[in-house]
Order: sequence, then structure tokens, then C-alpha cells
Amino acid sequence: MRHIWARHSSTLSSLLQTPSVALSSRSCRPASAIALFRTKRAYQTQVARSSLVEEMETVNTTARLAAVRSLMKKNGVDIYVVPSEDSHASEYIAACDARRAFISGFTGSAGTAVITHDKAALATDGRYFNQAAKQLDGNWLLLKTGLQDVPTWQDWAAEESSGGKTVGVDPAMVSSSIAEKLDETVKKVGGAGVKAVSENLVDPVWGDDRPARSNNPVVLLPKKYSGKDTTTKLVDLRKELEKKKAAGFVLSMLDEIAWLFNLRGSDITYNPVFFSYAIVTPDSATLYVDAAKLNDECRTYLDQNKVSIKPYDTLFTDAKALASAAEANTTSGPPKKYFVSNKGSWALKLALGGDKFVEEVRSPIGDAKAVKNDTELEGMRQCHIRDGAALIEFFAWLEDQLINKKAVLDEVAAADKLEEFRKKQKDFVGLSFDTISSTGPNAAVIHYKPEVGACATIDPNAIYLCDSGAQFLDGTTDTTRTLHFGTPSPQEKKAYTLVLKGNIALDTAVFPKGTTGFAIDCLARQFLWKQGLDYRHGTGHGVGSYLNVHEGPIGIGTRKQYADVALAAGNVLSIEPGYYEDGSYGIRIENLAIVREVKTEHQFGEKPFLGFEHVTMVPYCRNLIEESLLTAEEKGWLNESNSQIRKNMEGKFGGDELTRAWLERETRDF
Repeated sequence: MRHIWARHSSTLSSLLQTPSVALSSRSCRPASAIALFRTKRAYQTQVARSSLVEEMETVNTTARLAAVRSLMKKNGVDIYVVPSEDSHASEYIAACDARRAFISGFTGSAGTAVITHDKAALATDGRYFNQAAKQLDGNWLLLKTGLQDVPTWQDWAAEESSGGKTVGVDPAMVSSSIAEKLDETVKKVGGAGVKAVSENLVDPVWGDDRPARSNNPVVLLPKKYSGKDTTTKLVDLRKELEKKKAAGFVLSMLDEIAWLFNLRGSDITYNPVFFSYAIVTPDSATLYVDAAKLNDECRTYLDQNKVSIKPYDTLFTDAKALASAAEANTTSGPPKKYFVSNKGSWALKLALGGDKFVEEVRSPIGDAKAVKNDTELEGMRQCHIRDGAALIEFFAWLEDQLINKKAVLDEVAAADKLEEFRKKQKDFVGLSFDTISSTGPNAAVIHYKPEVGACATIDPNAIYLCDSGAQFLDGTTDTTRTLHFGTPSPQEKKAYTLVLKGNIALDTAVFPKGTTGFAIDCLARQFLWKQGLDYRHGTGHGVGSYLNVHEGPIGIGTRKQYADVALAAGNVLSIEPGYYEDGSYGIRIENLAIVREVKTEHQFGEKPFLGFEHVTMVPYCRNLIEESLLTAEEKGWLNESNSQIRKNMEGKFGGDELTRAWLERETRDF
């Protein structure tokens, strides 16, 4: 739905200015953030019901490509790269930054477009092969990333550049490391290299149809939710800068800025962030944001924490001034360097003076944010109890509708009903991503998104997979459960149980401090591997605290980055193994878990040992479990988990006998 939101956000901006829904930027508190998220979601649903069906249709990109190619010639570029990200390296982007989707017609969240004067290619990963094949028109070649003998977009661009051709890219949309590696690859095959093109060549083609940048209000997240004030966070950051003799840190990642200053926004759908930059030095902290977005409470808080405010669009001017000042001081010896995140843009590095004055590092803010404090951890526990209550009520309702009432429900209607149940919960703000509500073969599409008018009717005799999450003031949730309301096949039960065994194996793992998510990924896959089965996605991702549902730098999987960063006590991750039978069914079981220290009989090497505490409070589908495949220990784990769920749900459902009976049945002892 986020791309329908992209198409109509300017209309919503007008809607928000009407007296009935306007939000005052001078009086907006967390409750106002809730209203804002709900207003956006309501409008998304309204728009989606009228026009979402077109989202999976092919877009004719001939005229758009011709216009971009004309601009390429004017800028001396032979190949032009259009990434998915925005200038803040955001995974999920605002409507105004969906350039790759506009130029290619492909609306998936991951992918890179490469345009030459006579060809165009779109590279994406296995989650989106089917969607891209449906949405790309005849102008585009689909590069299925990860498949054997399929080039990466970098290799394809380099191959097209041979013979002295130039590759162009907007330097604000890629990191300097990506630009440098691409330049090296291009030159190896005889290309002229990579050129920074300061004007984004898609924007003039998009023209007046491009949505306006959001001007939604920013709100303060009180300490009762954040657990730590900004002054304390700045002290910790400055200690890191002093230790590494840095001149300062220039922040560009939106979730890092939101976390550091204890502020939240809604400039990107489902992600409570706002467009901003920041510069922190040993004696100053500056937040670059549109001041009109800040209410009196935010301004007072920033002032109390000695944070100055400057306009968002003056960051690059100030960055150049810092570079000039550093250049003037080189007479007394090598200058101290400014730190930028290794995900920061090439444009930012260039503005700060390049390698001479800039060091790219794994962000110390990202590392600090990933280790939740006690308040954030308790918030995660509590919001998952409330979220679990909503999911339990939903699953009980859905089964009753399908089996007892013989209702006909489609995937979108089910997703909307789940949101209704979530809205009743305390401190609910909005969803944390598009709900994946999928029946039968659609459940085999890993990142399936049901669409009004084009989605399936839920089949009670087929597997139903629901992957969903919410934003609460005290935390972020992400839960997947797979159910079957009829009689599952032996193959479905076996696959489900193998996935469940993998989830239990990882949940109960104990490992020494210093272990990475890369090292333990195999624990979740082992039972599938023994059967010659696997899944094409990571096993776990970090999760923010009322922030982005996907949060680095930690995770569990085979990505190189997961081998670089060890798991630490206080991390919150998903554990989500799965199995997908294309054209038939899909299975995924996802819990969120806190990394914590555990007591062991011994302590080899005097290292602490770590384990997981799962916080998701939703039972597993009894109908899909093949008990004969479970060990006594696994049954004991399930019984303990179910007992914990029942205890946390006491008093949650009042006189709702339907939900209480469903919960009792699903959590009975093995």
C-alpha cells in the first residue's frame, strides 16, 4: 500500500489542512502522532479501495525513458543508475523519493534501475521476482539477483560502459563506498568511470506529478518510553568521538536522529521518522529540520538539552563550511576527521571535503540504538502482550467467520479487521509495515501484499499466512503466524513442524559473547536442510523501539554484514524461519526476541554466554503441528510458552467466550 500512498500523498496533505483533520504543530503530543498515523492509514485504505488494483499492472515507461535519456545526453552520461533509496539511505521511502518505482513501474521495496541510451535493466532479489515480472514492461530486462549466471546491476552497468562510456548517478542517492566500487568495476572493463550528477535526472521527468515532501509534525517521545534523555545520549556519543579523536559526527540516518533526540515523526509511512540531518561536535549539537514541524514542547526539550535548530536544507552549506575551516587549520598538522555513517551519501562526503576530512564508520549511534535500555526492553515486552491480544482476537474471529459463519472474506478484508483489533490497544500509533495477509499459493510469495480488487478470497481449506506488526509508543512489533482452518496435508504439517523446530532451536540456543547472527543462522535451517529444503530470506533482523521495524546493524542470516557485528545483550531481533512451496503454500513462524545474558554451569574463557527471551505472545497452530516429529524437550518448550501466553492474556478478553475458547484450545498442553 505504500506506493498507493506515494501516488496520493499530496491529496492527503490537502486533506490534513481541512479543519476536521488538521493537526496543530504547536500542540501536537504523542496522542497527536497517533491521530496522524490513523488519518494517513484511513486515507490509504480509502484510496486503495478505489485504485489499488492498478498497482500490479504494467506501466508503459517508453516516454519516461526517452525523457531521461535526453537528460543523460545533456549531462554527458551514457549509463544512469536509479537506486531505491532516498538521500538518507532509508529502506522504506517517502512518496516523493520513489524515483526507481516511477521510472521502471516496479513498486517493490528493493531494486536498482540502470538505464543506457538503448537498454534498461531492473535488478531485484528473490522476494520480488514474480512482482517485477508482472510490473515491468517490454523496455526492461529483469536481473534476478542471486541466481546463477545473472549479473549484478553493477556488473551489468560496467559491461555496458566498456569502450569509454560514463556511468552517472545522483551522489545523494548512493554511499561513497558503492560509488567507489562501481567506479573501480567500470574502469576495469574499459569504462570512463562514475560521474556525480548533482541534478537527479528522474525528477524533471516526474515533474508536477511528483508528490510534495511531507511537512508532518514532529513529536517528543517522553523519557517514560525512551528511558534515556538526549543529554545522556550526547555524552555517550562524545565519549566515542573523543576516544577516536574525531572532529564530530554528521548524522544522516533518519532513525538514528529520531533516537538521539527522542523525537518521532511520520514523514515515511509506517516509520516514525522525520526528514532531518544533525551534526554533533565535542561542544555543540545541531538538528537540521524544518522548524515549522516542531511544537513548543519539542523546542523546549531541545533547548534544555543544548541542541540548536537549523533549516533542513542548510546542512550541505554548513558541511562545506566545516570542510573549509578544516582546510584552513591544516597548517598545524593533520586535521581531525568528521565521522559519517558508512551508509551516508556520496554527496555528503563530497560536501565535507572527501577522504582528507571524512572517515566513514559503522555508526556509533546505530550500535547504541540497537542495544535497548531497560525501559525500552520492558516496553517491548508490554507492547507485545497487547499486540498478542489483538492477534489472538483476530485469529479466533477469522476462524469463526470462515468455519462457523461460512463468511466469504478476502485477504484485504482480513488485514483491515486485524488493524481494527490493534487500534483498541493502549498506545497504538499505527502499523509497522504493510500487513501480509495471504492464502494458499499467495502465502508462497515471501513479501506478498494483498491488493483490493486483485487479492484472493481466503480458503479455509488452505494455509493462511499473516505477517504483521504495529507501532506502539513503547515499542515496535512484528509477528508471523501460519494457520490452517481445515484439514492440512501431511506435507504441510511436516513442513510447518520442521519450521517450528528451527524456531525453537534458535530460541533456545546459548552462545558465547562475540557470536554473530551469521554464525547461528544454520540452527534455524538445520531441520529443513536435513530434508533438502531451505528458504530464500534471512532468519532475523533487528527491530527498533518505536522506530523502524528493520533495524541494523545486527541480524541473523547469511549476509556479510551479519558476520561483522556480534550480537549483544539488549538487542531485539526477529526469529523467522520459513518454507515456501511455489504455487501451493508458504509457511513462516516469526517471534521477536531479546538477547540477554544467561547463566551457564561453566564460563569458558571467562566470557559471558547469551541466549534469547522471546516476547511475542501468540500461540502456534495446533492444527499444523505433527507431534510425532517433536522431541520431549520441544514439547516442553511449547508447553512453557503456551503457559506464559495464557498468563499474560488473563483478563484481556472479558466476556469474549469465542476468543477465550480459541486461546484455551490452541495453548493446551502437549
